[in-house]
Amino acid sequence: MNKYLDDIEKYLEQLMPDENCCEENVVKAIRYSVLAEGKRVRPTLVLAFCEAFGGDVEAALPYACAIEMIHAYSLIHDDLPCMDNDDLRRGRPSNHKVFGEDIALLAGDALQSLAFESMLSPSALEKTGSNGARAAHILACECGVHGMVGGQVIDLETEGKDPSVEIISEMYSKKTGALIRAACTMGAVLAGADNRAVSLARTYAENIGLAFQIVDDILDIESDTQTLGKPVGSDAENEKVNYVTKVGVDSGRELVEKLTSNALKVLDEISADTDFLRDFAVSLSHRLK
Repeated sequence: MNKYLDDIEKYLEQLMPDENCCEENVVKAIRYSVLAEGKRVRPTLVLAFCEAFGGDVEAALPYACAIEMIHAYSLIHDDLPCMDNDDLRRGRPSNHKVFGEDIALLAGDALQSLAFESMLSPSALEKTGSNGARAAHILACECGVHGMVGGQVIDLETEGKDPSVEIISEMYSKKTGALIRAACTMGAVLAGADNRAVSLARTYAENIGLAFQIVDDILDIESDTQTLGKPVGSDAENEKVNYVTKVGVDSGRELVEKLTSNALKVLDEISADTDFLRDFAVSLSHRLK
């Protein structure tokens, strides 16, 4: 984990635009969110699946960091007053509280472009070829209207309503699960894994992605702002019904355990060293922030 994180942090720093330019404010806003301390779940999964299937981890770094930039852009936009209107992120003021709504919006837009610059650069594609192009396509699909953006739309449209568990699950599958699916499948694709292996990576991702979001729901009820680094109780404040408020904390925990167990069973079908992916799935289910 420490090796992955070290490589990710160094490469993210390399990808950041230079502050000494006429667009200084937006560059500062980009750096503020991307380089803030985070769990780096998604880029870690890209590298872990790439390595598990025998791929070149160094060649996968532009793709791992691209997905982290997409995640950062989504958090910037998610915090805006027109979305969740949150003032705190990763223990610091949200991007728009520091740089203003206009610059924050543009920083998110720029990060989306920068992610694809990273993946589709000649130097990246020289190492990954058609697998790199395929990985970029996966991310494009999962972060768009049928993925992350679509999940955010469902989130907005269900405010103040009482959505069914099925609709909440669909929202989670898109808003949170999409980038986790992208990460796992991108890593497998970059390693040149066959279709069956990519499908197994996707199934693993679907299980830990839903578990990840349900843990978030539980922490939103039981944790505190200082521990999480973001406001707690925000769903209730925004009149949002989440999975745990629908079925209860105990049922939520039971489902997290079941989903994590499902993910571990998927790894049993992969003929590779998956010890890290096992430990990672368990650690995500037990996280406190």
